[in-house]
Amino acid sequence: MKKVGHGGTLDPDVEGVLPICLGKGTKVIEYLTDSGKEYIGEITLGKATTTEDASGEIIAEKRVVEPFSDQEVDEAMKKMVGNITQVPPMYSAVKVNGHKLYEYARAGKEVERPQRIVLIKSYRRIDATRFNSTEGTFSWRFAVECGKGTYIRTLAVDTGKLLNFPAYMSNLERTASGGFHRSDCLNLSQVKKEVEAGTMAAHIYPIEFAVQGFQRKDLTTTLFAKVKNGVFLSAADFENYDLDEPVALFYEDRLISLYKLHPGKKEWLKPIKVFRIE
Repeated sequence: MKKVGHGGTLDPDVEGVLPICLGKGTKVIEYLTDSGKEYIGEITLGKATTTEDASGEIIAEKRVVEPFSDQEVDEAMKKMVGNITQVPPMYSAVKVNGHKLYEYARAGKEVERPQRIVLIKSYRRIDATRFNSTEGTFSWRFAVECGKGTYIRTLAVDTGKLLNFPAYMSNLERTASGGFHRSDCLNLSQVKKEVEAGTMAAHIYPIEFAVQGFQRKDLTTTLFAKVKNGVFLSAADFENYDLDEPVALFYEDRLISLYKLHPGKKEWLKPIKVFRIE
C-alpha cells in the first residue's frame, strides 16, 4: 500500500477511534475530520498541569474546600457550547514560525499561541460529581461532540476557569470520529488476527462511506464521459443543490468525483477531487 493516512491524531494519554485511510481513501481524510468527533472524559479541579492532562507536571494547585452543586457545574459547561475561542496548549502539534508548539515547550520556551474558533456541538456531565476532601479535588465525567481542531484538554482547563479553579483533563476516550464508532473498530492485535485469517477486507470500508452525508448526483453515461476528463459542468444542471457545498458525483453507484461551484465563474461547477476515471 503506497499511501496510508489517519483521520486525526490521538494524544499519548488518549485511546479510542482513529480512522485509517488506505490508497485512494487518503483523498477523503479531510472530509472525515470535518464531520466531527465525540469523546467521553473526565475533568478534575484543584490542579493544573503543563500538558493540561494527567501526564504533565503540576504547575498550579488550589484546594477545593467545598464541592460544587450539579447546577453550578452544568451551568459552567453550558457556557462552553457553540463557537468558542481556544488557545492551543503548548504541548500540541500546532505550528508557530515553522516549529511545533511542543518543541518550544520541551525547550523551555514560551511563544505566543494563535487563537482559533472551534465548535462545541454538545457538552454535558454524564455522572455524579466526586469531591475528594483529602486531595482537595473535585471531578466529574463528561461527553462532548465537537468540530475539528478542538482541544478537549483546553476545554477542561477553560471549564475550570469558569469555576475559578485550576483544572486538567484527567481521562479521555474518543468514542466516534468520521462517522465511525468504537463498535466499528479493531485494535492492533485484532487487526493482526484478521490479517492472518484472511478476513481483514470485511473491516475496510469503501470510499463512498466518507461522503454519505454529501449531496449526491448520479451521472448519465454522457455526463460521466465529461466528468472523468475533469470538464466543468453547468450550474443549470444542478437545480435544488447547494452549490457552495461539494456535490458527490456517482456513476453506477461508485464515487467518481466531488464538484463545487467555480469561485470565479458562478455559472459553472469545477472538480475539487477526482477518485476514478474509469
